[in-house]
Amino acid sequence: MKDENCHPAPTNEAADESPVVEVVIEVPRGCFLKRGSTGHIDFISPLPCPFNYGSVPNYLGLEGDLLDALVLGPRLPLGTRLRIRAWGAVTLTDRGMSDDKLVCSTAPLTAAEREKVLRFFRFYARCKALLNHWRRRPGRNACEGWRTASEAIARAAPVDGNWKGPPVRF
Repeated sequence: MKDENCHPAPTNEAADESPVVEVVIEVPRGCFLKRGSTGHIDFISPLPCPFNYGSVPNYLGLEGDLLDALVLGPRLPLGTRLRIRAWGAVTLTDRGMSDDKLVCSTAPLTAAEREKVLRFFRFYARCKALLNHWRRRPGRNACEGWRTASEAIARAAPVDGNWKGPPVRF
């Protein structure tokens, strides 16, 4: 369930709300290069990415790019493909566009892990607002809170054979 104030959701999600998805890693944990789903470097971060970050290749998020996913745990090499359970999702607004990010792990998330993910995305939204201002890309940036993985997937669309990349530059 979405939490408007970016606080962790209750930890008793049903198994059907934690689907198994395929994730391709685009930004290994600790990496400074932020790559998009097409492999293009979006920007060089002043801080290393605290999670393995990638996408689900068979779903498009609301902003028209592949559905984002982060994988908790040890660093995974760039290009790693894995099937893993999504225990929830964080919704980020970037330049006014809603962007769900599945949160994946080999085990259910603890309350502390959820809070760490939300804390990161609150900070990330503020940093992204500054970057977008500098790039002259208007629109609201915010962490909108937690939702179930099933809700995020239901908001996504299946990828069709015509998808060539995101419709907007990130």
